[in-house]
Amino acid sequence: MGRAESYHHGNLRRAVLDAAIAAIDESGPSGWSLRELARRAEVSHAAPAHHFGDKAGVLTAVATEGFELFADALERAAGEPYGAGVAYVRFAVDHRAYFEVMFRPELYRTDDPEMAAARDRAGAVLAASGRELSRGERPERATTVAAWSLAHGFASLWLNGALPESGTGADVEELAREVLRVAFGGPE
Repeated sequence: MGRAESYHHGNLRRAVLDAAIAAIDESGPSGWSLRELARRAEVSHAAPAHHFGDKAGVLTAVATEGFELFADALERAAGEPYGAGVAYVRFAVDHRAYFEVMFRPELYRTDDPEMAAARDRAGAVLAASGRELSRGERPERATTVAAWSLAHGFASLWLNGALPESGTGADVEELAREVLRVAFGGPE
């Protein structure tokens, strides 16, 4: 069954989202057009606009799906020392296109209810991890923001090739865990 036939069976949304993820991987979150997504997805040039409205609509769907996947990854890591931070970095490395959109709210509709729910779910897991790290010894909000900043900054440095270990086959999770341990102390 070809893509055009898939569209008639309700797979247009997935085909366009997959095309968007591929385009973001190749040229970033703004280096493509709806017409290009239609070409990649092998659907009519009007189909992405009909389904998503505009580019912000596509990016809102990407952010929503990204935050859902992100929350799942964070939840699976709950309970491990530095688990959320390591899962944060692993998610960024494994899902770069989502990562590049999710934390750029100027690209999408932040008031979209599904996106907000997915973002809030991920935020709740990050906040719980911050509470775990603070253990009453540090202010919870400051600890959460510090851990988030560290994980996000580390992931960005890794993805951009700024760390000497980037692209060398080094274990990103091992290095992330070591950096978190240095910053927050705790179990080896």
